[in-house]
Amino acid sequence: MTITAAKRVVASPVAGRRGWSGWVPVGLVGLVAAAALVWRGVSVRDIAAFGGYIGIGVLVPGTLLWRALARGRGSLAEELAAGLALGYAVEVLAYIPARAVGLPLLVLLWPVTVIAAFVAVPRLRRHWRSGPGPGTAGREWMPLWCAWALAAVVCYLVVWSTLSFYGGHGLTWPGNATPYVDMPYHLALLGELKHHMPPTVPTVLGEPLSYHWYVYAEMAATSWVTGIEPQTLLYRLSMLPMMVAMVVLVAVLARRVTGRWWAGVAAVFVTYFAFSPELYRGASNLFTSRSMFTVWTSPTQTLGALLCVPVVLVLVGYLRRERTGAGGWVLVGVLSAALTGAKATFLPLLLGGLVLVLVVRRWSRPALVDVRNTPTEPWSRPALVGVGIMLAGLAFAQFVVFGGQRQGLVLAPFASMRPVWGLVMDLGPKQVARASVWPIAGLTGIHLICLACVWAGVLGVLARRLVLRDPGMLLLLGIGAGGIGAVVLLGHPSASQYYFLEGARPYLSIASVAGMAACGRERGFAAAKWWVALGAGLALGVRVLLGPDLPVHGLFPLALPYLVLVGVVAVAAAVALWRGPTVLAPQHERRGPVVLAVVALLTGYAVPATLTQGVGPSSHHEAPPPVRMVPEGALEAGRWLRDHSSPDDVVATNAHCRPVGWKVCDSRHFWVSAYSERRVLVEGWAYAQSTMSRSEPFGVSYLALPFADQARLAANDAMFRQPSAENVARLVREYGVKWALTENDTALDGFATLRFRSGQCSVYELGAG
Repeated sequence: MTITAAKRVVASPVAGRRGWSGWVPVGLVGLVAAAALVWRGVSVRDIAAFGGYIGIGVLVPGTLLWRALARGRGSLAEELAAGLALGYAVEVLAYIPARAVGLPLLVLLWPVTVIAAFVAVPRLRRHWRSGPGPGTAGREWMPLWCAWALAAVVCYLVVWSTLSFYGGHGLTWPGNATPYVDMPYHLALLGELKHHMPPTVPTVLGEPLSYHWYVYAEMAATSWVTGIEPQTLLYRLSMLPMMVAMVVLVAVLARRVTGRWWAGVAAVFVTYFAFSPELYRGASNLFTSRSMFTVWTSPTQTLGALLCVPVVLVLVGYLRRERTGAGGWVLVGVLSAALTGAKATFLPLLLGGLVLVLVVRRWSRPALVDVRNTPTEPWSRPALVGVGIMLAGLAFAQFVVFGGQRQGLVLAPFASMRPVWGLVMDLGPKQVARASVWPIAGLTGIHLICLACVWAGVLGVLARRLVLRDPGMLLLLGIGAGGIGAVVLLGHPSASQYYFLEGARPYLSIASVAGMAACGRERGFAAAKWWVALGAGLALGVRVLLGPDLPVHGLFPLALPYLVLVGVVAVAAAVALWRGPTVLAPQHERRGPVVLAVVALLTGYAVPATLTQGVGPSSHHEAPPPVRMVPEGALEAGRWLRDHSSPDDVVATNAHCRPVGWKVCDSRHFWVSAYSERRVLVEGWAYAQSTMSRSEPFGVSYLALPFADQARLAANDAMFRQPSAENVARLVREYGVKWALTENDTALDGFATLRFRSGQCSVYELGAG
């Protein structure tokens, strides 16, 4: 038996109901989100403007285009979620030329054109109603219980956002004084994309921006259209619809792959709430499976993840021969084009999945049939077309968006576990860099065991050889293998290689749930719950009895509890094989009980960590530091400067280092550019390409590197440390500086014109006299 394509839902009496009952959970989500936003300081006007623009300017035209090009029979939820993703993609691609010609509001031309065309053209009018395309089977409907389950997950994520993120990121001082370290940088990039195209690094004048910046273009477009402050969009609004659509798309993709709606709900829960077992004390997330709770702190990952799922949804249809025609390839092309600058890490993951399809189909040709049990050709034409699109997207991203720069990403096998070894052994950076590869490889092995616990169901897919019969499943597994392989083989000064694993997380979760569904067909499946309970109990017991307190001396104390659990799996497999069918039984019948026991036991190992981390995950917001990162008056001074200057004006500042008390300058200082929406001569240089290109994993930290252009920095700082008419004139003459925004410094009072002062911040105009 193979994993089959989705079939019409007829089991539930509410599945095909076209009344208003299906909109009740949607309304509940809207009410919860609106209440949370009002409670956390967002005005009703901003909520209405944001909802109106995203609904009419992004969702409606995106859904119309999706229906016209996909020509499928997916549920209304699928159409809306995928349509929103497509709408974001087209919005960004439309905003880029609009901003480049200096008319950002031309971004409204695309939704107006699309809506007008679908009203005026008779052949397009039918797409205003949800229904099957020509030549397709009847419409499928999401069961009401499924809608409520997904609504519960979304409401949980909204509540988590409200308590964990909104609470630490206020819209006014002092609530905005201690943000997560990257949030002011995101805000600075948003301001840059609002006023300039092509963008540069706003905190270092003239520095090329080698980064994923399309999400900031999306928020900039929204700010232009609605008039909402960029900070409100970044800290409160923009990620909400993306988060909701992501939940729905994971569910519908799992439904499409497995043919079961319960698998869609299960895949959502595994994607968001399953975590690696932790059998030690004194630290957390040593062997991380990553988390989807970076939705606010990594907006680039959030948009990239959303754009990737519809691509996979369309590719699965083509690979299974469920989809024909060119419309789907147009969707793949547009979404992939948006991925090049939204989060290009998804392109190699998609490429890896498609390559796996090609390789397996070529070298396992005798065993290959498609989902309709018909022989397949040796090379998959859809996979070849997909590979071509991904290669083109990667080339564009690398050489156009990123300017040929690698931003610190290098080939460095086992690099992800070297910091873990330093934490385990209490070693310094130099000792970690010189450490033997063998204990690092051992830690990598433990990491892979932990990942196997989170996605144990994948073993069910492999054991039943379903992967050979379903190219769609091959695609998912190839994406997952790419994410895990990137963590094992790549390194980055700030551990950004983990975003590959986070990007693969939904697809590994869907494959795992599909494997569990396959195990459900085995004899003795009713006993699986006892294996899961046994695994959870063993994980708790082993942690209490054998779990070490970190740091430890050597690999063995940390590895011992994991080795014990692996040994238990081996014993359980042997017992299941001994108690199973005789050797005369078919091979799949002998293998089934063993696979069931192993999958259930591994799943049980992850249950305790899932309950402690998944039920109440914390955001990436750091504990409030003893010194506020954003001073009093920063927001008011920055916005005054924004309102009284030109977007092309250059600002100088005396603030470069976060006040964290380090021996070196932590140059992740970005609030001047963030609140002024202006380019700064030199503020914080930590994320600039000129800094990252000089940093290597486990070498000198990029946070400890000095600014690359010391002459510029010296000229900048001289104006504040030794203020004089000559030093002021030099910045004006040589660098085109027109304004100065200072923190805790009034020395310029006699050499520049004070224009505004609030709290600890002052704004001066240079050369005004």
